[in-house]
Amino acid sequence: MIERLEQQRKLTGNQWRIILTANLGDMLDFFDFFLIGYVLAFILKDWHITYGQSAIVLISAGLGAVPGAFFWGWMGDRIGRRTVFILTALNVALATGVMYFTPEQNALIPGWLFLVFFRFFVGFGNAGLIAVDIPLVQEFVPSYKRGWVSGLTTVLLPAGNVLGAISGAYLAPEIGWRGLFLVGLTPAVLVLLIRYWVPESPRFLMRMGRYDEARKSLAWALQVDPGEIELPTDSADEERTRWRDLFQYPRSMITACLVALSQTGGVGLLMWITALFVMVLRITPAEASYLMIWVGIVGVFGRLVASWMSDALGRRRSGFVIGMCAAILMALAGYFYDVYIGTLSVFFLLIMAQRFFGDASYAVIGPYIAEVWPSRLRASGMGFSYGIGNLGKIIGPLGLALIVGSTDYVSPKVVPTALFPALLFLAFWYFQAAMVFLLVGFETKGRTIEEINEALEHGAIPATAQARPA
Repeated sequence: MIERLEQQRKLTGNQWRIILTANLGDMLDFFDFFLIGYVLAFILKDWHITYGQSAIVLISAGLGAVPGAFFWGWMGDRIGRRTVFILTALNVALATGVMYFTPEQNALIPGWLFLVFFRFFVGFGNAGLIAVDIPLVQEFVPSYKRGWVSGLTTVLLPAGNVLGAISGAYLAPEIGWRGLFLVGLTPAVLVLLIRYWVPESPRFLMRMGRYDEARKSLAWALQVDPGEIELPTDSADEERTRWRDLFQYPRSMITACLVALSQTGGVGLLMWITALFVMVLRITPAEASYLMIWVGIVGVFGRLVASWMSDALGRRRSGFVIGMCAAILMALAGYFYDVYIGTLSVFFLLIMAQRFFGDASYAVIGPYIAEVWPSRLRASGMGFSYGIGNLGKIIGPLGLALIVGSTDYVSPKVVPTALFPALLFLAFWYFQAAMVFLLVGFETKGRTIEEINEALEHGAIPATAQARPA
C-alpha cells in the first residue's frame, strides 16, 4: 500500500489539512508554553519574586516535559498518533486555563507555587504533542517531501510566541495577566479539528495489523477510492512496542538525544528574554512584549528557510550550518549587550538574528529525531529523545538565572557583566548539536521510512544517503 504513497508527485488537499492541523497544534500549545514569560514580566516586581522563585516557575514546565514526552511518545506507539494528539491538546489547554484562578502571593498557597504546580502539567502535555504530531505528518507524505513538510509542521511554533507577545502587549493591559490564561484555553478548540480532519496514520494501522483501516486512511489522504489501493497479501499480528528496545539502537540514541538538547539554548533565552529586555533596555513589560513580536516573526522565517534546506542540503549539513550560526550569534549578543547604533540596540538586533537560526534549528532537529528510529519505535524514540532534550527547559532557564543573577539571588537585577558568560552557556548547546550532526549523525534525506527501518534493523546505516535506484 505504501508504494502508492511514495509514487505521489503532488500533495492533496487532505494532506495539507493534516499539515495545517499539526501547525495549529504546535502554535497554540507553544502559546500556552511561552505565556508564562509574559505573565512573569507583569508580576515580577509587584510580587517581589526572587530569582530562585522565578526560575522554579519557568523550569516547572520543563520538569513536566521530560516524563510527558516519555509517556505520550510511548502511548503514541501503543494507542495511535491521532488519539494522543487529541489527549495532549486537551492536557495543555486545561492546565493553562486553570491558572486563571492563581491566588495572590500572600495567600495560603502562594501564587508562585500555584503556577509551578500547573505549569508542570502544561509541560507534560506540550512535550507529548510534539512527540506525536511530527511522526503523524511524516507518515502521511512521500519520502522526497518528508524533510520539507515535517519542517513546515514546526513553522508556526514561534508564532505561538508571537501570540504571547501580542497578548502581553495589548490584551494584558485590558484583561489582566490572569485573563491571559483564559485565552490559553484555545487549544481545546483544536480537538474538534483533529476529530474532523485527521485520521489515524496508515503506517501505524498497518503495524497493528489493521489493514482495512489503513487502506481507508491512505485513500483519504490521497483522495482516491479505497478500492484502488490493494491490501497486502500477507497478514501481520499486532506489533508490540517495548520501551527498552530503544537502547538496541545506540547511534540513534546518542544522536537524537544530543541534538535535542540544543533546545537548552533556545528555551533558556526565550523564557528570560522578555524580562531581560525590560532590565537591559530599561523599557516596560508591554514594550518588551512588543519587541518580542518581531523576534517571533523572524523565527517563523528561519523555520521556513530551514524546512527548504532540510531536503535541499540534507539533514546533517543543514543541522551543522544552522547550529554553528545560532551559537556564534548567541555569543555575540552577550558580548555587545550594551552597544547602540544611534538609538538602536545591537543586543536586540543580534537576538533577532540569533532567533532566525535558533528557531530554524527546530525545523531540522524536530523531524530528524523522529526519522532516526525504526518504524515500530518512531513515536517512542521521538518521545524519549525529545524528553531528554526537554531537560534543556530546566537547564537553560535555571543556568541563565544563576549566571545573570550570580551576585544577588534575592532581588531580580541583571548583572551586566554576567550577560556574556550566560549567553556563552546557552550558545554551547547549539555548538554541541552542530558537532553531533557533523560527527555522529547519519543522513535520512531521500530514504523512505521503510528503507530507514530496514537499515536500522540490520545495522546498515551509513553516514550519508545513498542514491536510490531509478
